[in-house]
Amino acid sequence: MTVSTTDPKWVSDTYNPVEKLFLRLLKDERDMIFIRTSARIVFFLLPLAALLFASPPRLVAVLTVPYILILFLQFAGRYGLMLHAVGHRPIFRREYRFLEHVIPWGLGPFLGHTPTAFDAHHVFMHHAENNMLADASCTLAYKRDEFRQFLHYWARFFFTGYLHLPRYLYLRGRYKVMIRLFIGETAWLCIALAAAWVNWAAAIAVFVIPLLMMRWFLMAGNFAQHAFVDVDNPDDAFGNSNCLTNTIYNHKAYNDGYHIVHHMRAGMHWSEMAAWYENNVDVFADKDAVVFDGLRDNQHVWLLLMTKNYDELANHLVDFKGRSHEEKIAFMKGRLQRTIGAVPGFLRIESREDMKRTKRRKRLPAPEIGEAASVGAQDFA
Repeated sequence: MTVSTTDPKWVSDTYNPVEKLFLRLLKDERDMIFIRTSARIVFFLLPLAALLFASPPRLVAVLTVPYILILFLQFAGRYGLMLHAVGHRPIFRREYRFLEHVIPWGLGPFLGHTPTAFDAHHVFMHHAENNMLADASCTLAYKRDEFRQFLHYWARFFFTGYLHLPRYLYLRGRYKVMIRLFIGETAWLCIALAAAWVNWAAAIAVFVIPLLMMRWFLMAGNFAQHAFVDVDNPDDAFGNSNCLTNTIYNHKAYNDGYHIVHHMRAGMHWSEMAAWYENNVDVFADKDAVVFDGLRDNQHVWLLLMTKNYDELANHLVDFKGRSHEEKIAFMKGRLQRTIGAVPGFLRIESREDMKRTKRRKRLPAPEIGEAASVGAQDFA
């Protein structure tokens, strides 16, 4: 099978004098996009935040809605996936490794993130457990096309996540990560309180509202990425994740749509994922992987799931097996509605026995299939 996508791939770029200075600090010139993204945040979003703090509360109330719209429509998604990318693959040379802290610590609080929670949750728990039952964000016990089920999933993360994540890290012996998580959450709280002392209304607009919204979007995205789980093969990336191809989202979010590829090879560079998929599409077909072509992003998938719009999902499902429209819908429902285990209790705290009972069934290596080729030149928006 031959397939070609419009998703971003890498060719050599040109750089202005300032960017050439940063090239000396980077391990890989392909990561200059993250310097550019960070610069846009520093020179556009942060002055808007400063403007809010310089405004009286009544004016802040008026400016909050346009500020939040700008934040989420222009910056939050790109920042979140930048944070994701650099969490898996540090971008600075060893002698400049201290600069890795700028993105999570210097920018994160302005984009709805506490400095260390994303790494602790996503890298050290979610990827370590691969969406299996020991993962506190595991989707296996839920019917993934039921809004009430999602609400339980989100609420358990949002309201009691501060119990489950540290407990997981403790039981897995990741004490340093647990301490960093505590430091990061405490630092964010101190920043928010200090900001509230300066201007309480601006502190809510700049720090609190983005955090609340981002934690909803993060869990909706994860729910969508791991909705179509094959419960007979849940520890294989082809069976527990999906991909989004030919979407503007991949241009804005560093090929985040290639979630199957990411769970197989978390350290693969963002610029290699689309070509890797193209070169190995026969394996995706053989594995009967869930790939959607032309859907907007993971939030779009989530919305279609919650509204049970199976027709639209089927219209975009890549047909690897020659299924009819009705057969596509039946296939997806079979993935969405089969579960493993019981929905975890809202307040129930994990025990050592839980870790033993819910350990990963197997640890599957990435299949020995072809590497990505560098083809085509496409810029990120």
